Amino acid sequence: MGVEVAVRGLTKSFGGHPVWSDLTLTLPAGEISVLLGPSGTGKSVFLKTLVGLLRPDRGSVVIEGRDLPKLSERELYEVRKLFGVLFQDGALFGSMTIYDNVAFPLREHTRRSESEIRAVVTEKLEMVGLVGAEHKLPGEISGGMRKRAGLARALVLDPQIILFDEPDSGLDPVRTAYLNQLIVDLNQRTGATFLIVTHDINTARTVPDNIGLIYHGHLAMFGPREMLLSSTEPVVRQFLNAQRIGPIGMAEEKDAEELAAEAQAGVELPPLPPIPLQLPPSDGRPRRAERPPGQWCRENGVTPPPGSFEGRWAPEPSEVVR
Repeated sequence: MGVEVAVRGLTKSFGGHPVWSDLTLTLPAGEISVLLGPSGTGKSVFLKTLVGLLRPDRGSVVIEGRDLPKLSERELYEVRKLFGVLFQDGALFGSMTIYDNVAFPLREHTRRSESEIRAVVTEKLEMVGLVGAEHKLPGEISGGMRKRAGLARALVLDPQIILFDEPDSGLDPVRTAYLNQLIVDLNQRTGATFLIVTHDINTARTVPDNIGLIYHGHLAMFGPREMLLSSTEPVVRQFLNAQRIGPIGMAEEKDAEELAAEAQAGVELPPLPPIPLQLPPSDGRPRRAERPPGQWCRENGVTPPPGSFEGRWAPEPSEVVR
């Protein structure tokens, strides 16, 4: 099962240049969270800080009562075994077969026999649909298959936290849809805590339980999916709806003249699109953290955009199939 990750007041800079400051959020145990933000806002830096590869200037990352920035290298080495990471390009060893790539963490961090390793690797390759490709080299398979191989390697130590750094990068929409379904199914099967960094708006709208947005060096918002998808906060609304109108510009933040010109022209953001239903697991069972569609909106007195939840208002809990 997954564990909670509590981030408090996290601040990071490089050479006096601030990346972000005072980031505070909690990744709920066993749930899928997505982190969004314009390019260059430090989302990948955040992932590296979570896993202890980078130390923050200040702040805390608490997992199971341990504050990672305060741990020694030896202690961090042990804590990192809680994590699995899928890198943008898969980060596979080009000279190793898919089997040996997936087996590498087991050979590096455990004392298991080769027969035990074979059983685990075969299980993980089956989970990501790569049985039959284990003897191929990374250069002999497609980009989507490399992503899945990287995901199998991230799963091989049965981590409690899995970080995805732009898993859809370089994939076409069809492969992205398949990967999104795989992510939901793996969360259902493993119960691990997932954090996905992505620019894909469809992924952000349908896959996670929670969404966060980093903008201008700060966390603009983090919370349940419906909270952000119904938000009228200009930055959140502009980004999640992929619009040019709003405070985000080509260089992250529009200058005062651009914003004044938009205001003078009376340009307004278009209406919020309907909130879609979450992507369900392919086994037909409810998601681990499933809430009745519209529950957050109803509890917080927020009217969702017209047409949300497949054109009907959220059912009462008694109507939800369990």
